[in-house]
Amino acid sequence: MSSTSNSNNSHNLALESKQDRPNTVRIPDRVDLWGSPRSRQGSPSHSPRLGPSRFLNGEKSGASFAGAELLGKLWGDRKKQPKNAKRKGGKVWYHKERVKGLVVLTALVGLFFLVDWIMLLRLQDHRVGSDDRSSRNASSVSAQVKVTKPSKGKKHYGGIYGRLLALAAHALAEGQNKREPKDLWQEPVVPASAWRPCADQRDWEPNEGKNGYIMVTANGGINQQRVAVCNAVVLARLLNATLVVPKFMYSSVWKDVSQFGDIYQEEHFIKYLAPDIRIVKELPEELKSLDLEAIGSVVTDVDVRKESKPSFYLKNILPILLQKRVVHFVGFGNRLAFDPIPFQLQRLRCRCNFHALKFVPKIQETAALLLERLHKHSAQPGLLDHYLVGPHAVAAMIARSDRAKASKYLALHLRFEIDMVAHSLCEFGGGEQEGQELEAYRQIHFPALTELKKTEKLPSPAMLRSEGLCPLTPEEAVLMLAALGFNRKTQIYVAGAQIYGGTSRLAALTSLYPNLVTKENLLSSAELEPFKNFSSQLAALDFIACTAADAFAMTDSGSQLSSLVSGYRIYYGGGRMPTIRPNKRRLADIFVKNNTIEWKVFEQRVRKAVRQTKHVQSRPKARSVYRYPRCKECMCRTD
Repeated sequence: MSSTSNSNNSHNLALESKQDRPNTVRIPDRVDLWGSPRSRQGSPSHSPRLGPSRFLNGEKSGASFAGAELLGKLWGDRKKQPKNAKRKGGKVWYHKERVKGLVVLTALVGLFFLVDWIMLLRLQDHRVGSDDRSSRNASSVSAQVKVTKPSKGKKHYGGIYGRLLALAAHALAEGQNKREPKDLWQEPVVPASAWRPCADQRDWEPNEGKNGYIMVTANGGINQQRVAVCNAVVLARLLNATLVVPKFMYSSVWKDVSQFGDIYQEEHFIKYLAPDIRIVKELPEELKSLDLEAIGSVVTDVDVRKESKPSFYLKNILPILLQKRVVHFVGFGNRLAFDPIPFQLQRLRCRCNFHALKFVPKIQETAALLLERLHKHSAQPGLLDHYLVGPHAVAAMIARSDRAKASKYLALHLRFEIDMVAHSLCEFGGGEQEGQELEAYRQIHFPALTELKKTEKLPSPAMLRSEGLCPLTPEEAVLMLAALGFNRKTQIYVAGAQIYGGTSRLAALTSLYPNLVTKENLLSSAELEPFKNFSSQLAALDFIACTAADAFAMTDSGSQLSSLVSGYRIYYGGGRMPTIRPNKRRLADIFVKNNTIEWKVFEQRVRKAVRQTKHVQSRPKARSVYRYPRCKECMCRTD
């Protein structure tokens, strides 16, 4: 785009700033207290200015947003009910009497059902046994499932899901020779294949980047950093600025010093986006010596609301850029809105994510080995292998193949690491020891959440679970897979870091599905050695294995990895890369009946709950283009 057209675009967006007053309260990433933590976040080596935002004109900012958002997230919509107007004389009396009558009637009906329920429980106690009676009173999920094998060869499962796990094992054993449901390894092909990638198409002139330089030090893990990079690309175009190759913040949790060039191909990134924006590797010499914090050029996540509109940046950041010649964003986690965004800027976002970010050869070559072994050395590369590991790695895979038929595999992202478990505020049956361990973790990594617990009454763990706000446990995940009909022989690749509870927590999963693999047992120690102590690079291997899988199942829809993987599969999959997105609220309603529900009914309800999430849909308004690329900005319809 020429400088003239760019200034016109900036002028039009600036008009929007007069109305840029979001009605909802947003939480900065460092105190992102609700749902799933989108990534593990650390702090810069030297903390920039903290305190209230200089751009919010006295409005609440930073941690002060946390309480209202956290409490309002679950209860806000329910409390926003209009108050009834006062009524006069007889109408008031009439309604009071009517309410009394309804209360009495409701109480009588409730008493009837209570007595009936108590009698039913007593009957079930005799049928299920004392073990089930004690588990019925448990308020949370058992921390571990013990699998024992008596002399007769039958396995017994402990814990609150022991009964359902035993039924699942029986069903899998009986169904070994049965065909799996057709839709397990398929998407709704016709509607899904109507979309094709087209974010590589451009309709503007290169950006001169003459207004100054934008620097970004992205926080979080590799997936949140990826989102921050693409948002920074869009921001550079919006402000007609030159982008300095982004840097990654060191995290006290990840403990990974990897920078952009250690994960992504830097030269490809710069050259591919050259028709869009100007990118340089470093600041010019005359700007390197500046104390950016002292001159007011450092902008933190405290200063910028989550998902701020372009008008915010035009109004508040562009003047700093023009005056100081450089602006340094520290954090920049989810700081750019998805709507409203001009068409070409949204397309640039997709172009960055799906085309400009390619993993370095070191990661591609090791990932190619991983995919080769997952597909049992097949000569036929996977549908997305070319995009993920590059043509050279694919050629090497074919050269090493034994011409065998490709083996299918399911990738499962178990988002059950300690940060997710602690952040959720849910209980997982570990009792007092678990509570102390998770609280200690929260005090270090989520201090704002710890403080909020002291001052606000938060929803109970049982309520959080019923609302679908707790991560699926490994036991719940394996029950979901068994109910969906995956054969016992299915090869399952488990992605994720250290599962909370260790290997014992995976006992039920490995018992029901013995063909369970990870990158650690598919790759040799020598092959993994270059990635030792580089958790972000190891996470890149998981990203590739999940994206290339014949089917992908997530356990938390808010996870950045799951969102990016599912979006990549939609963009390049051509309607042939199914993704399982469980509705945790509906599953919670099913799991709560674990002591009484029959397996056939459990199967039917789980399949219905998951089937409803597999329909093909365009991107909902204000939702992520990285997760929902089916939109006119990223993909084009062929029908």
